[in-house]
Amino acid sequence: MTYKQHTSQLWKSIDWTSIIIYLVLIVAGWFTICGASYSLDIDELLAWGSRPMMQLLWMGMGLWLGFVVLMIDRSFFEIGAPIFYIAMMLLLLVTIFVAPDIKGSRSWLVMGPIRLQPAEFAKVATALMLAWQCSKHGFTIKGVRNYATIFALVLLPIVLILGQQETGSALVFLALLLAMYREGFSGLFMGLGASATVYFVLALILQDSRCLGESSSLDNLAVGACILAFTLIFYTLYGEYRRTIEHPLTLGGIALGVYALARGVHAFVPYDMGYVSLGLIILFVGYLLYLAIRHYASRYFFIAAFALGSLGFYHSVNYVFDEIMEPHQQVRIRVALGIEDDIKGKGYNVDQSKIAIGSGGLWGKGFLEGTQTKLNYVPEQDTDFILCTVGEEQGFVGTSALLILYGVFILRIVVLAERQRTTFARVYGYCVASIFFFHLFINAGMVIGLVPVIGIPLPFFSYGGSSLWGFTFLLFIFLGMDARRGTIA
Repeated sequence: MTYKQHTSQLWKSIDWTSIIIYLVLIVAGWFTICGASYSLDIDELLAWGSRPMMQLLWMGMGLWLGFVVLMIDRSFFEIGAPIFYIAMMLLLLVTIFVAPDIKGSRSWLVMGPIRLQPAEFAKVATALMLAWQCSKHGFTIKGVRNYATIFALVLLPIVLILGQQETGSALVFLALLLAMYREGFSGLFMGLGASATVYFVLALILQDSRCLGESSSLDNLAVGACILAFTLIFYTLYGEYRRTIEHPLTLGGIALGVYALARGVHAFVPYDMGYVSLGLIILFVGYLLYLAIRHYASRYFFIAAFALGSLGFYHSVNYVFDEIMEPHQQVRIRVALGIEDDIKGKGYNVDQSKIAIGSGGLWGKGFLEGTQTKLNYVPEQDTDFILCTVGEEQGFVGTSALLILYGVFILRIVVLAERQRTTFARVYGYCVASIFFFHLFINAGMVIGLVPVIGIPLPFFSYGGSSLWGFTFLLFIFLGMDARRGTIA
């Protein structure tokens, strides 16, 4: 096949649906940046060096780079994945020491008028590396060694980016673990993450009630009940009785009976019911150890360790929160949980974002007609908080349409990933979908106050060349793999 025939076949095989959605998103993003940057002077808006004009430059160069990537054979990325990963990790390490301090973060490499954020491109390298590892002959996500390999590949960039004081960008890499569930990643880790989140929130809420003088002996009872509930769930899923719920229900019924009896006694003889929780946890752990010895089954040791680890984790939350986390991180978490109102401080961004979105109503105020954004009430309104500009100008209908379009886009990537004929392409496709999903979920959650503000961009909408190019590389590398899937025998 000649080069011309090969190119013609490639263009016919490209998934144009994804490319059309990509084009719609970046164009809509540009108009939204115009709305966020507009301040009653149309000439200033379109002047060279303004944010809309700079974003237009990034878009043009991004499109060119994207189509160049499409022309590169997938074997280049498959063979070069380890090299790209190592090179990018070294660049992240160097960035810690050479990058200037910009808004408390050392994550930007400045070369004259050009600023690049290596963390955006590290997502591409890490996704390729995970795909390369999973596609190795005989590799399955089983056993301690293989799990350790997957976690190490994801945790290394997280540690390096945390060293740059860029928490938001670091957390994005955890999304790559979602892609591993398609390859057999244990649901145990999802359960551990969910339980840790519940313990963390519960510890902070109870700490707040104690600070307000509203402490009750029922606090520890609630903690114990929560730990027992999660332990019973793990016991049901991973214990000897994982095929039936009869035994776990019996244990749960006994625990509830003891709680009810203890509560009845508490009505006549007041005491700290936390001791009841602690006693039940100790008895349950003892029972699990008995099962482990009786059945020679290590899984019961792990479930017992989970119960004890839950106690330790819960009681360490307040120390980590008060002594290790930065003050601004503490405030953002407390504001997101509704524990604290700080509309003049760290909660100002979210409060103004809610006002902007709410003022848009059902249909919005119209393009360039947003008063909150026009008067710059919302900080970072063309980067991390750009979705509030959509809400104000296009209203509930426009915002809903945008979120639906993102949903269709992500689902399309999943569909393409499922039809791949190689493990490498499939895993990479799921990594791409996971990263886009995480960015969308967290960014949308930030602007309406559902999650703490951690500062990550909305794909293809937020202003910035690094993020736009990073997302473009992620997408077009995968589309190139998909266009060549037919060449795999």
